[in-house]
Amino acid sequence: MLYKNPHFLIIDDDEINNFIAQMLINKMPPFANVSTCLNGQIGINFLISNLAQPQNLPDIILLDINMPVMNGWQFLEEYQKTILPFLNKKIIINIVSSSVSDTDITKSKSYSFVNKFISKPLTTQIVDAIFADI
Repeated sequence: MLYKNPHFLIIDDDEINNFIAQMLINKMPPFANVSTCLNGQIGINFLISNLAQPQNLPDIILLDINMPVMNGWQFLEEYQKTILPFLNKKIIINIVSSSVSDTDITKSKSYSFVNKFISKPLTTQIVDAIFADI
């Protein structure tokens, strides 16, 4: 594990899912900092506002696909255009979705910077595997 206290950014419009994910992450060592955004646009704005301070950027993003305003796919496109070229830190992006569509899983693999596609709900075993990636 590279990070003593990893920073997670959860981008999901479901506040209950965000709460559960945050609780699962906080149950696992090491202590993690968790931020949440309720749609992809808020997530992009969060990243843009912290580009000049890489220490404030997340180490891991857990990204939902189906959200209002800006969905997960739109987030990934915007991330690729406006964040990735200016990033001087590695951010691990995992898609966490209730979708079990082969199309979504295949599409997620078309983004080289997406680590994996995870099916909801999160469990302690899945969170443990996410920690193992960092």
